This record gives sequence, structure tokens and C-alpha cells, in this order.
Amino acid sequence: MITSVKGEYALQALFDLSLHTRGEPVKIADIARRRKIPQKFLELILAGLKQGGFVESRRGAEGGYLLARPPDAITVGQVIRFMESSRNGRSGPKDENSNPFLEMWHQVDEAVSTVVDGTSFGDLVRRWREKQGNYVPNWDI
Repeated sequence: MITSVKGEYALQALFDLSLHTRGEPVKIADIARRRKIPQKFLELILAGLKQGGFVESRRGAEGGYLLARPPDAITVGQVIRFMESSRNGRSGPKDENSNPFLEMWHQVDEAVSTVVDGTSFGDLVRRWREKQGNYVPNWDI
């Protein structure tokens, strides 16, 4: 499973929205700043994620984006497949007899799919917060 920069940015944006699930919209500029994503590119990505049913938008001064579903209901695999659906994956011969690596790449894709399909954004947020809670800054000078 190959992920483009666009796919990686989509994952980052959804993770950011997953951290802010209080029902309040998050502004594109805030996501772009925190995740270091070019704002214009993020606007296109979020528009696509909206079409895919991953996010919803709110207009106005207090507007922005929110998750369309709870973080536990969105898997990393769903987002990657949606964002990368226009890409054809690996190039090269598709005939098993002419490509000695094809079966191995299928196995790699299956293994990766097992992990990403079993990982929700809720899982990522819980792991991230646990990791951040274990971090103790060193204030020695």
C-alpha cells in the first residue's frame, strides 16, 4: 500500500480533527499550522475528505471542519484507500509469470492492510495521548 504526500496530509488532518472532538469546528489555518501542511493544499484535501464522508464543514466566522463520524468509526485504511483510489498502485507487469516479486508484494499489501484496517483514529489518539502523558520534560540546565 503506497501513500502519497496527499494521503499522508489527509491522515495528519484527520488525526488533528480527532484530537478536537468537542463538537467545535477547527479552522483550516489552525490545522495547517499545527501539522505543517500548505493551507491551499489542505483546502483541497479537506474538500475531498468531505466528499468521502470523513469530515463536514461549517461556514461562518466560527466555522471550520469536524469529523463526520466518531474517531473510532474511521480507520486509517479507509482514508488511505479513498485518497489513493485514483492511483493504480505498483507499476510493471501484472502477470505472475513475468514478475517474480508480484506475489511477495501482494503479501506485503495484505499485511499492511491488516494493520491499517485495524487502526482507527480513536486508537491513534489514545496511543498518542498515553505517550504524551508518559513524557516528562527534562528541566536541567
